[in-house]
Amino acid sequence: MLTLETLKEYGADVNTGLSRCANNEALYLRLVRIAAMDLSTDALGKALREGDFKTAFEVAHKLKGGLSNLALTPVAEPIGKLTDLLRAQTPVDYSELYARISEQAKALTALL
Repeated sequence: MLTLETLKEYGADVNTGLSRCANNEALYLRLVRIAAMDLSTDALGKALREGDFKTAFEVAHKLKGGLSNLALTPVAEPIGKLTDLLRAQTPVDYSELYARISEQAKALTALL
């Protein structure tokens, strides 16, 4: 069940997330639910595997914005790092970072 407490245990910066929602707990939890339900990393993984770094950047950037605004740190942080690497067109193996993102996305979704 998604609560402020389970989000804290997950590692979210709940106080920051709440402050961005005018300290409206119901709104914050609703937005987190929406973000978690829409958190599909499949398109990101596909783009990375296919070497389509433009699409990967666009997907990662979109995810980063929403997740960062809600202060869902465990998944927002690696997505932010991936976004920065893709923006700079840094030639690295993205598989480990993508695995971390997928793991954290599944953990967040499991809270629903």
